[in-house]
Amino acid sequence: MRVLVTGSRGQVGHCLVEQLQDNVELLAVDRDELDITNRGAVLSIVNEFKPDFVINAAAHTAVDKAEEQIDASYAVNCDGPKYLAEASKSIGGSILHISTDYVFAGNKQGEYFENDDTGPLGIYGKSKLAGEQALADANDKHVILRTAWVFGEHGNNFVKTMLRLAKDRDALSIVGDQFGGPTYAGDIAKALISIMRELNGKESDERYGIYHFSGTPHVSWCEFAEVIFAEGVNKSLIKMPEVTSITTDMYPTPAPRPANSKMNCQKIKNAFNVEESDWQLSLKRIEKYTS
Repeated sequence: MRVLVTGSRGQVGHCLVEQLQDNVELLAVDRDELDITNRGAVLSIVNEFKPDFVINAAAHTAVDKAEEQIDASYAVNCDGPKYLAEASKSIGGSILHISTDYVFAGNKQGEYFENDDTGPLGIYGKSKLAGEQALADANDKHVILRTAWVFGEHGNNFVKTMLRLAKDRDALSIVGDQFGGPTYAGDIAKALISIMRELNGKESDERYGIYHFSGTPHVSWCEFAEVIFAEGVNKSLIKMPEVTSITTDMYPTPAPRPANSKMNCQKIKNAFNVEESDWQLSLKRIEKYTS
């Protein structure tokens, strides 16, 4: 099986490479090797390598900067996935793509299902939703995996930020009225690989489509931070800071955030026997997040 991974040095991309490199014929590229916003370059590399699957882990994820970097956001989050989908379609291949909870407005009571109405609040979410739609239109053989609150050993994320701040500060104020499911990057990679292996060799499969995959239990950012700090103290990495829960309006940001990012993951369980990410278990290895 031939697999092309884009965004190979991002949080999920790095994990995909680690988990795939000894098991498939792998071509892993980051933006230095492939600009996915360059349609000609995308067509060239796909036609040359002829992957059975493209896994797109590339994205413009700077949520606040996206409010100003509108063209760049749409280029990477919409045009790039479209070109990858078109190219994979041209050789009869499939595409797996990572999307986000930000496609929702976050004003629903309870968990979001795959068929719920979308309503992104900012440019990042709008560009990711546009990418979902463009990719789906370009290649029927697609899986769109929406996830949330990604963290891992590689790259920048909330876990690393909290550990760093706890080393320097005795007290921290953290938003407590936004809720979601923290998701370990390695589990996202594992889920994508499981789906890919299930679909491999099948010309048509009714399981192509949109899926939700995130962590449980659902928590607020403040509650997530408290678990991070407790694990950090347990491993003698930090001293426990005093934590104050604040509201979203007390911590204004250029881009609005969804208040509710809780996603129901039953569909992916039923279709591929993929369980939610156990983020608390992932934090047991918290010393790996300090580099």
